[in-house]
Amino acid sequence: MKLQTSVLSRSIQATILAASGLVVSQSALSAGFALNDHSATASGNALAGAAASNSDMSFSFWNPALLDNGNSLDSNGNGSRSAVYTSGALILPDMDVTVNSAADPVGNPMTGEANDVVDNSFVPSLHYAYALDAKTTLGVSFNVPFGLAGQYGKNWAGRYHSAETEVQVLTLALSASHKLSSELKVGGSVQVHRGYVLLASALTDFNGGNSIGGEGYGEIEGDDVSVGYAFGLAYEPVPGTRLGLGHRSKIDFTFEGDATYENVPPTMAALGVDNAYVFDQIEFPSVTTLSLEHDMNEKVTLGLTAMHTGWSSMDELRIAFAAGEDKVKQPDSVLTFDFEDQWFYSIGATYQATDKLTLRTGFAKDNSPVKEEYRSARTPDGDRTWMSLGGSYQLSPDSRIHLAYTYVNVDKVNLNRTGQLAEDASRGSVNADYDTEAHVFSVGFNMSF
Repeated sequence: MKLQTSVLSRSIQATILAASGLVVSQSALSAGFALNDHSATASGNALAGAAASNSDMSFSFWNPALLDNGNSLDSNGNGSRSAVYTSGALILPDMDVTVNSAADPVGNPMTGEANDVVDNSFVPSLHYAYALDAKTTLGVSFNVPFGLAGQYGKNWAGRYHSAETEVQVLTLALSASHKLSSELKVGGSVQVHRGYVLLASALTDFNGGNSIGGEGYGEIEGDDVSVGYAFGLAYEPVPGTRLGLGHRSKIDFTFEGDATYENVPPTMAALGVDNAYVFDQIEFPSVTTLSLEHDMNEKVTLGLTAMHTGWSSMDELRIAFAAGEDKVKQPDSVLTFDFEDQWFYSIGATYQATDKLTLRTGFAKDNSPVKEEYRSARTPDGDRTWMSLGGSYQLSPDSRIHLAYTYVNVDKVNLNRTGQLAEDASRGSVNADYDTEAHVFSVGFNMSF
């Protein structure tokens, strides 16, 4: 027991340390900027069966009714009351950006390649559950449901469109699940979300960066705290066949912060570009997950998942400015998303190789919400294909370790901002090709005590 408690303490400490330095790869793992690596167990199946699985409580991210997967109490109160699951994903992305052409707002050619746009990153996850009795389980979890980060730098040809982008949502959830019968259980959670956004770009001098004063540079930072919810149900109509439905609510953010600039060119200064307070209201999407899991026999289990993300709630990013030090209010900064609702589909299999070793595999198709006409340097997104392998090994009667590998291939896409959109009046044009892939290594550990 002392050994287990020591391992638990180290696992929690590692997760908290990782979260404090979290960086999320730009659009490498999931479509849009959703993140779905919250369980090394689920990653091994490419999330197949994510809302229906009886494997462990990490699946409660997609369906809070599954929180009781860690509940081993019997009707007499015998068994382990507490369970913990900690997981982390190391994302190794590769994004090649080839600039075909670029120009400033008046047609002067722009040059410069983008190198090392995305860095390796780590995404942590932590789940804890406590069984009140054989039917009711309470829990708390930490996850990162949304993230986006990319840094082109100040010298690439499209720097007026984006030099750096970071979006991050950290979520703490309080959850409960309850067995209504041997076939049906329900669950729900209240979630506190902390959102952060950073947008940076160069400011045009309307001379291709060749004026005496040169270009300027600006950064916009904002954050907010919001509250959301989730609910779900899990149903086993016949032994060995499990159905699950989970829903996570939209998240309403009002980002507030500051815009800071340096070396603002005279033409931009005349438009009121100056250090100022900023705010933006935006609605992050809801996510609904429907899953099926079926035990073919004592060794083989098949899983299916269909996940709907309500990306259409994100129509645009519109940043409003207060009057700056010069008492002039600059026009809103706008980036049109016009995202479309999209689906994620996966199929996977689990094989119980031995009493202690479980093997998994899965395949998924993750559709991008980005429309071609509004693809931007901040969201150079394409459809994704996942191929996953994983496994679990029982270290002791009360603990298991989980490993997974996922290869993510993103369809090659073309960014073609012609400068004709009103929002690009001070950004100019850029045409570039993107070729992106990622290798994702996940490790998890769970135990009851």
